[in-house]
Amino acid sequence: MTKSNNESMKKKLKKMAYHKVNADQRTQGQYLDSDDLQATALELEWDMEKELEEPGFDHFRLDGAVQHHLGNSQSPDLDLEPIQPSASPKGRFQRLQEDPEYISHYSRQSPKSHRCSFFQILKVFCAALILFIFGIVIGYYAGKKCPSPPASPEPNSTHNYHEILKEIKAENIQQIYRDLLKSPREDDVDAAMKILLQWTSHGLEDVRLVNYSVLLDLPDSSSNTITLKNSGECFYPDGQQCSKVTKTLHSQDLLYSYAAYSAKGTLEAELVDIQYGTIEDLMRIQTTTNVTKKIALLKLGQSPLLYKLSLLEDAGFGGVLLYVDPCDLPKTTDLADKAFMVSLNSGGDPSTPGYASIDGNYRQHRLNLTTLLVQPISASLAKKLAFIPENRVQKDKCVPVQMSSTDKKIISLSIQSITTYKTISNVIGYLKGSVFPDRYVIIGSHHSSLNAYDGQEWASSTAIITAFIQALMLKVKRGWRTDRTIVFCSWGGTSFGNIGSYEWAEDLKRVLQRNVVAYVSLHNPVRGNSTLHPIASPSLQQLATESQSINCVEKTECPGSNVSSVQTQGDSDYFINHLGVPALLFSYEDINTSENASFLSEALFPMHAMRTEELDPSFKLHENIAKFSGHATLQIANEPVLPFNALDIALEVQNSLRVFLGEEVDASQLLAVASRLRDTAELFQSDEMRPANDPRERAPIRVRMLNDVLQSLEKSFLVQQAPPGLYSEL
Repeated sequence: MTKSNNESMKKKLKKMAYHKVNADQRTQGQYLDSDDLQATALELEWDMEKELEEPGFDHFRLDGAVQHHLGNSQSPDLDLEPIQPSASPKGRFQRLQEDPEYISHYSRQSPKSHRCSFFQILKVFCAALILFIFGIVIGYYAGKKCPSPPASPEPNSTHNYHEILKEIKAENIQQIYRDLLKSPREDDVDAAMKILLQWTSHGLEDVRLVNYSVLLDLPDSSSNTITLKNSGECFYPDGQQCSKVTKTLHSQDLLYSYAAYSAKGTLEAELVDIQYGTIEDLMRIQTTTNVTKKIALLKLGQSPLLYKLSLLEDAGFGGVLLYVDPCDLPKTTDLADKAFMVSLNSGGDPSTPGYASIDGNYRQHRLNLTTLLVQPISASLAKKLAFIPENRVQKDKCVPVQMSSTDKKIISLSIQSITTYKTISNVIGYLKGSVFPDRYVIIGSHHSSLNAYDGQEWASSTAIITAFIQALMLKVKRGWRTDRTIVFCSWGGTSFGNIGSYEWAEDLKRVLQRNVVAYVSLHNPVRGNSTLHPIASPSLQQLATESQSINCVEKTECPGSNVSSVQTQGDSDYFINHLGVPALLFSYEDINTSENASFLSEALFPMHAMRTEELDPSFKLHENIAKFSGHATLQIANEPVLPFNALDIALEVQNSLRVFLGEEVDASQLLAVASRLRDTAELFQSDEMRPANDPRERAPIRVRMLNDVLQSLEKSFLVQQAPPGLYSEL
């Protein structure tokens, strides 16, 4: 009876197992095929038979099993009616032997998923093997066509610099110079187009012409005049008396002997000699003379012209006669009877101060930039007005021009000019860097803006930058390229206040402020032939010194000129004063023995007064300037770590404070701060710069961070509101 009950229990449990499997699969939303379902049920059957055969199974309670399955709401069809006991209580394997149909009905097959998984693995393995063999074949043939680079590549080594610089030759610069001056005088746009074609012909691919419509102050059809009321004599700016013959012979020079953006009109007043117009000079004059609406006789030099004019305007003067004292000029230069041009524009288009002259921007039509009537005159005319004899010489010593304090002279000053809008053009060429294309090194020159003034100097600087492009592109065509981007610029409107460079920089101010690394200037590179005169921002002084030695590599001694950090004139003005970009300039000048010779380059003399081919007939000086400037440009554009010197900045700050503050008691604390700045700069040079310059310790991310710091050094010393004409930077 017990066995019969056991068999009956087994039948019921088997039926419950089939229902359980079916219910569970419906619960999970999945359905097994018939083979898998049979295999699963068979496994349950085997487990239950094993348990029933174990001793003590008589105590198994069916009620518990029934209650368990009833708890599953997903099994409503479960049938628990009595089931007939099985004919054989034997185990599973005995039934397989006795019933031949049982094995065909319940035999378990291998799951399909296992077979599919095996074939998928086999397919992936075969595909990977084919791709691996295919890659080996491609690499083999590609390696035969593309030879590997040298084992120790130095793509930006000194050898590459010398290869480029040796292609810069004096005869090439001379030929380019003559080609620029071959055609008749052209306006700004025509000259810019000729330069663009030259640069493109040498292989510079990305060259653009950028035009701006700007407000220019041009000379009138008749020359300005100065009349001495005491005698009634009338003079032109060069010192010759007013006559039709003189006007015909020198009409072009006379017309362009003026101050652009000066006030216009006629003023009759007393002439007051204020020498260089310093604060001391003004205080001395004002103690004895009422200067209101008077005309000042002013020398160029010592300080910027715009700064001195601002002092005169504040003092109440009504007019100014400018001249260059012959004692401030080199002995080899004879400009006594030459008048000149100056611009009273601090920079950029006067109609859009502080923003770019592009379509849609508001324009201010300003006829003049000062209330003063300003007129440049020759030194010979200044002597006539001061009643100084022409042959006033004391033992071969030059005697400065100075009026007698007892003489009182009334003069009449008549000034006219035409203010109109003209188009000026910039030529911008790009050589994109291969490693840091978002870092720019700018090298700039300028081209002709006036018919007679600006002379041949524009062709001189343009020939130098074109020769450098020609030499550089020969190397680029062989696969070499600079790490940083080099931007080649030829500016228009320089004579009227660096208009072209200002407008382009104002238009792209945000990009340039973030990306420009340095500016290499070629502004009037050959002003004389006596000595090399390098000027550089403090952080670039060491590089300027090193660049002078490229022509004497094989010599045991290589004397170089001292690098000055005094203020420079030219198109680098905006980049230095508004963007905080370090700049350098190489130029040849005649030896000046006077301490007052600075800022004389603000005067633009007529073209035939200083002929370039007379100063440098072999163009060897031009070649030197091209190589010095080219070497500095390549160093900045290619060295992994920017060749800037933080210690030189700290030393410049400390030395400047000592000069200006002297022995003042209140200056001790400020000098102590400058001393700590120098100590910090020394620590920075030793702990950061030296390891970064060692290729074995150089980490790319660290170098990039270090370069960003070096690039921002000079920006830290920008002055927001500097006096007119003075630098806004250290």
